[in-house]
Amino acid sequence: MDKEEIRQKIWKLMEETNIASFPRPVFGRIPNFKGSEKAAEILSTLPEFKKAEVVKVNPDSPQRKVRELVLSAGKKLLVPTPRLKGEFFLIYNVNPKLASTISGFTKLGKRISYKEIPPVDFIVVGSVAVTRSGDRVGKGEGYSELEYAILRELGKVNEKTPVATTVHSIQIVDEIPSQPFDVPVDIIVTEKEIIRTKPNREKPKGIYMEYLTKEKIEETPYLKYYLMETGRLK
Repeated sequence: MDKEEIRQKIWKLMEETNIASFPRPVFGRIPNFKGSEKAAEILSTLPEFKKAEVVKVNPDSPQRKVRELVLSAGKKLLVPTPRLKGEFFLIYNVNPKLASTISGFTKLGKRISYKEIPPVDFIVVGSVAVTRSGDRVGKGEGYSELEYAILRELGKVNEKTPVATTVHSIQIVDEIPSQPFDVPVDIIVTEKEIIRTKPNREKPKGIYMEYLTKEKIEETPYLKYYLMETGRLK
């Protein structure tokens, strides 16, 4: 099964079993699920979470509670603009529940350029499906990979920076094909368990230009800005 077939299978399964949660339908999204808050609470018990000072979390609905718990714990929250249309937001010392939403963190967060991004201690990504060996598939637009690649090039993360995801247990599949730019996850947290994956491949070391189309660069303003600023794009 290729990645798109896996996505369609999981989206369909989540809708048919009514595990999908608002916003629905979940097709084309990082799917929200019943139990996402429970998974977030479990994730917050991880030692990697507890000792982290700066946590990067994706802006999607199923990780809203994760963002709230990061802020409630007095940590700094780093969130990219959805689809990398603008800057990253650095959020701290604000109302956790309000600032955990997209409208909240865009109003209360500080917009920062890539030069202002602090070192990141822990990363939480959204997923459509994952395997117990750490392979992951998102909604198909590649933004988590691009965000990680930029952070890796900047030296804000490294191979040892833990990457986690929260998903429903039915989002775990047996196999997902991977490419060099795909970021494996070290930890999967569901509504009922913690899975330490021990990925069998390294994380990408930066942006792999050979996989970027001109169209992808043009439709991703922050990526285009970064590549131009760093001399990768003329």
